[in-house]
Amino acid sequence: MPAVSDPDPFADFRPQRSRIVSICAAIGIVVVFTIVALSVPHGGSTGWNGPDSAAMIAFGVLLAAFLLKFAMVRATPNERGLHVKNLMVTRDVTWAEIVNVQFGGGHPWLVLELADTETLSVMAVQRSDGEHAVDEAGRMAALVQAHLATEIERPQGD
Repeated sequence: MPAVSDPDPFADFRPQRSRIVSICAAIGIVVVFTIVALSVPHGGSTGWNGPDSAAMIAFGVLLAAFLLKFAMVRATPNERGLHVKNLMVTRDVTWAEIVNVQFGGGHPWLVLELADTETLSVMAVQRSDGEHAVDEAGRMAALVQAHLATEIERPQGD
C-alpha cells in the first residue's frame, strides 16, 4: 500500500463546517426573502408595493453577503509569514512575530500570541471542525516552530 504523503504545509487554512453552513444559509435566505417578497399581496389592506418587495429582496441579499464573509475566512502561510483574513480584520504577520499558538482554553478558534503582547485570532481554524481543527492547529504550530528554528540557526549578519 503506498504511503500517504504529508499535506502541503503552506496550504491555506480554512474552516469546514461553518463554511458549508454559511453558504447554505446565504442561499436559503435569498430564496426565502425573494419568495416572501413576491408572494405578499400588493395593494389593498397591506399597502405592499413593488419598492417594498425590492427592498425585502435587497435586505436578503445583504444578509447573504454578510454570511458569505464567514465562508471567506482563511489563513495563508508563505515563507515570510501568515496572511490572516478573519470576518472583519485582515492582517499579515511574519513568523518572527508569532510567539505561541494556542488552541484550547475555551477559545472557539486558534489564537496566535504575538511578540508585541497582542493576540490574533485565526478564525480559519475553528473548534467546531473537531479532529480536522486539531490537525490544522498542529500544522500551524509546526510551521511556527520550523520558522523559529530557522531564525535561531541564521547567523546574526543576515
